[in-house]
Amino acid sequence: MRVSRSGYSRWRHRGPSPRSVRRQQMGARIKETFEEFEARYGARRIARELTELGYSCSVNYVASIMKAADIKARNGKGFNYRHHSLTMLNVSDNLLWRNFKAQAPNEKWTTDITYIWVENQWLYLATVMDLYSRRIVGWSLDKSMTETLVTTALKDALMRRKVKPGLVLHSDRGTQYRAQKYIDFARSNGLELSMSRKGNCWDNAPMESFFSRLKVELIYAKNYSSVQDARAGIFEYIEIFYNRKRRHSANDNLSPVVFEEQAALAA
Repeated sequence: MRVSRSGYSRWRHRGPSPRSVRRQQMGARIKETFEEFEARYGARRIARELTELGYSCSVNYVASIMKAADIKARNGKGFNYRHHSLTMLNVSDNLLWRNFKAQAPNEKWTTDITYIWVENQWLYLATVMDLYSRRIVGWSLDKSMTETLVTTALKDALMRRKVKPGLVLHSDRGTQYRAQKYIDFARSNGLELSMSRKGNCWDNAPMESFFSRLKVELIYAKNYSSVQDARAGIFEYIEIFYNRKRRHSANDNLSPVVFEEQAALAA
């Protein structure tokens, strides 16, 4: 086909275009909104909901994504809302209400998932942050975005920290965080679950900020071509750089680890 070897190699290893990344992200928001309103909203109403939340999109754009995903509103014979479609069950109250200050370690945690494109596939990173110092106390990386991913991150945090009953664990309303096994595991360890309002990323702003820094300072800069390299890089960023070295404005420009150590000495 008269394609050069170097050109073919670049094509194979290039990351997704901004357009495809936006479509992937909008697809997730559209499905979440569709489930939020229990299949009652079609493309027109979903587009309006997302636009009001700050995600500008046209009706035709939303309709094309819905058609590709084979989901239709509950409006007649075309309705297709399969049994496995998830509804907004197991939604917890918002206990934080954007009060991201904590008086002591292990008082308030927040958790979330982000997407990372590596080697022609998505990786999913779940993290748990202690809002007292903004330290990442648990994390998990996998090729699938499941209840196991978020539970593994939480188990990692619980193994590292000595927690008492009543610790508030905040997340968004993602299906992984509403899974019954995850909820049962969290509550069996004495955690109080809290969730953001629908479609409101600012209710989990500290974690959104961390993911933004991670991608700008690591993922986009390195452009990893293998899962193994990405995993090693993420480990170094979280465990060595971010937790122990990176100065954080919420900690009087101290790193999370140094902030906790100094606070412990002053107590």
